[in-house]
Amino acid sequence: MIPRPVAAQHLARTALLRATSAYPSKALLNARRCLINAKQSSWREGQQQQRLYSGSATAAQSEKETITKLLYNIGSRKEVEQYLRHFSSVESQKFAVIKVGGAVLTDELDTLASAITFLNRVGLYPIVLHGAGPQLNNLLEGAGVIPDYHDGIRITDEKTLEIARKVFMAENLKLVEALERMGTRARPLPGGVFTAQYLDKEKYGFVGKITGVNKEVIEASIRAGALPILTSLAETPAGQILNVNADVAAGELARVLEPLKIVYLNEKNGLYNGETGKKIDVINLDEEYEDLLKQPWVKYGTKLKIKEIKELLDHLPRSSSVAIISAGHLHKELFTDSGAGTLIRRGFKLFHHSALDQLDTDRVRNIMEKEDPEVKSGQTSVSSYLHQLEESKKGFKAYGDEPYEVFAVVKNDDESGTGVPKLDKFIATKAAVLNNVTDNVWALLSKDYPSLTWVVDGNDANKGWHFDKAEGSFTKNGKTLFWKGLNDVSTIEKVVASFLDAQTNEAVNAATSGGSFASGQRRTFSTSTLSAGAKSSPFMGGRRMFSTSASAQRDVKKIGLIGARGYTGQELIRLVNSHPSLEIEYVSSRELEGKPLEGYDKKPITYVNLSAEQVKEKTQSGEVDAWILALPNGVCKPFVEAVESIEEGKKMVLCDLSADYRFDDTWTYGLAEFNRAKLPGATRISNPGCYATGSQMAIHPLLKHLGGTPTIFGVSGYSGAGTKPSPNNDVNNLKDNLIPYSLTNHIHEREVSRHLGHEVNFIPHVAPFFQGITLTVNLPLNKTMTSGDVREIYEEAYEGEKLVHVTKTVPWVKDNAGKHFVRVGGFGVHTSGKRVVVVATIDNLLKGAATQAVQNLNLSLGLGEYTGIPL
Repeated sequence: MIPRPVAAQHLARTALLRATSAYPSKALLNARRCLINAKQSSWREGQQQQRLYSGSATAAQSEKETITKLLYNIGSRKEVEQYLRHFSSVESQKFAVIKVGGAVLTDELDTLASAITFLNRVGLYPIVLHGAGPQLNNLLEGAGVIPDYHDGIRITDEKTLEIARKVFMAENLKLVEALERMGTRARPLPGGVFTAQYLDKEKYGFVGKITGVNKEVIEASIRAGALPILTSLAETPAGQILNVNADVAAGELARVLEPLKIVYLNEKNGLYNGETGKKIDVINLDEEYEDLLKQPWVKYGTKLKIKEIKELLDHLPRSSSVAIISAGHLHKELFTDSGAGTLIRRGFKLFHHSALDQLDTDRVRNIMEKEDPEVKSGQTSVSSYLHQLEESKKGFKAYGDEPYEVFAVVKNDDESGTGVPKLDKFIATKAAVLNNVTDNVWALLSKDYPSLTWVVDGNDANKGWHFDKAEGSFTKNGKTLFWKGLNDVSTIEKVVASFLDAQTNEAVNAATSGGSFASGQRRTFSTSTLSAGAKSSPFMGGRRMFSTSASAQRDVKKIGLIGARGYTGQELIRLVNSHPSLEIEYVSSRELEGKPLEGYDKKPITYVNLSAEQVKEKTQSGEVDAWILALPNGVCKPFVEAVESIEEGKKMVLCDLSADYRFDDTWTYGLAEFNRAKLPGATRISNPGCYATGSQMAIHPLLKHLGGTPTIFGVSGYSGAGTKPSPNNDVNNLKDNLIPYSLTNHIHEREVSRHLGHEVNFIPHVAPFFQGITLTVNLPLNKTMTSGDVREIYEEAYEGEKLVHVTKTVPWVKDNAGKHFVRVGGFGVHTSGKRVVVVATIDNLLKGAATQAVQNLNLSLGLGEYTGIPL
């Protein structure tokens, strides 16, 4: 064995050689840089005489980052990191089963060891199972034994089994030693994994049919930090060794472990079309299997292989797939969208419909609300878009897969006089991207539309995919026009001219109206010509994402505030005072009636004491655009009923800050980070509670990883107890004290459980400080995770969210008081890896109440989501 830095040097040199032939520019420079780093690491190793496998966590992380950067040579950073997160999201033994053919061990041993070492260096633990067919045949020939087969199965007598056992042991150790020479820990497991019974002793001799897989042997190897290297030899319960075909053994292993990937390594680098001689990139079994088997070139071994793979995948989760690839291209297959070998997956049958009544509109709504940035931002609604399709003069064609993980729409309308159909929408889930469903749908629509145009925003995270599919492009002002199948220069000129005209119209519209656009939304294959994003803002390059120009200010919305005496009411007044598009028209407080409103500079306002009937009258007269109900629990019902009793009240926006309507499905729950798509145009908004907001922020990203009931230990400043005197807001009572209250069934416990769809335990406390909340949340996990794994999940979940900050360290409540965002951090993981503690801090009066109300009003009233909120 050699030290890891020396292994890294070897890996870098290998990458350099490959980069020289495949990527002679940027990749070559990157590989050279990594090689220099590896050499320097090796020199330091020799100087410091470090012990084998020792070193700091920082060095290990640095090495992982270096290897990850090497992977960037074969694909984009986004692709590599996306697949790495995907593969790391499951338990170690569920990443991949790699079946290695005997010829690979003979001809490509170093390449194989290098490929496997790369995977291990980035934290992955593939389970390797190898055959030894060619080696066995050579030794049998030397011993004068003629290999014999029946039904494709090797007949195994005592002499053959004796030689096979020695061959498997030797080849197993050869691969282990090759890995160890590269500094990769590996454990030889030539036996003890498979139990079997005789397949047919009289017919095949010592050939086994696997009846069981000992997972513990494999898992113990991984826990010890060593890659398990298996042979296909099995044993009967009595200890008799039996020979099993390596492909069959790999399949049985996959059925038990249910890995994301089953990889068959061969020297051909995939399956090839027998007629064209071209490599098959993807086989979508649900869509293509029957037709594939009818092809004249699919016969003998190829047909058997495809049938066996289908039978295997039929019993595995749809997330599992098979890759047939050579050792030298393993990384490209695993870490890039384009792949390198042949990917075989179950997939789903694809559809293409040209009428709305043929679509499952509920599923269309689901994917659009989750993945379409225009719907998520409030620029359009699902129903509006479907109505546009229905009214389309020349029709449309929609494409997708059965579960609607991909949804694409091509409009036949010749809107610009170019005569070229337009790809109006192409949205997909992450799972669909990772499983190449997007490519399958693209292939289907391309058959129907050989000529096509589409537009993608410059911020689209999947822009590279579009460049790969297009034959030409034109970029201006942060948007890219793509086309394919256009061979006439005059047509391309018309298409580009239409694109520029659309941009001009968009700029005019943006300058004369304040649209409702959410910032920070990651675009997923969106192709709308008039899509909105940061590039359309007059504050390009700045931190703010939305226009607050004079033209936007002209459309001022009038607000009526009922219940302004409390702390939250005062914060609302301050926020509206600095808001460019909101003005207070009425402010109601029984205790402050007749007094001037202080802290509001836009115009003189006097407190009034509005009755429910007066609120009804002012709603009817159109004097206000929205009412904010900042009242205690159980008080606002008469005001709501008064507004709803008249026709004008149906369109009136009511934002209730109490808990009265948080359990009412006819009201929209106003937690925009998780419910943004439903807020634009909403007229009944229940503002979430302060504890409930922070708790959901702390738990939501881990919902699918929960292995039990989360427990929330919450501590609030005494402003949360309101202005009415009580022991919980008595400064003298709180001095040197921490007061628990409502130990079970607190209303926020019920609120959080309801809106997360998962039961939680909540224990609230009040502390001697005035403002702010800290929440320490204990989360049981359903799988082993590291602190880094958890943090990555949160960072990805809240990427682009302006009012959620993810921190590596534990956030402190004093640092968040007076801030308009939630901080989430800590991410302390128990040594078992099955429990994590997350800490969230939130200002109970701001993001926990007033700021959240303004955020909700902005979305409801068609203003920029964060307008008027200090960021």
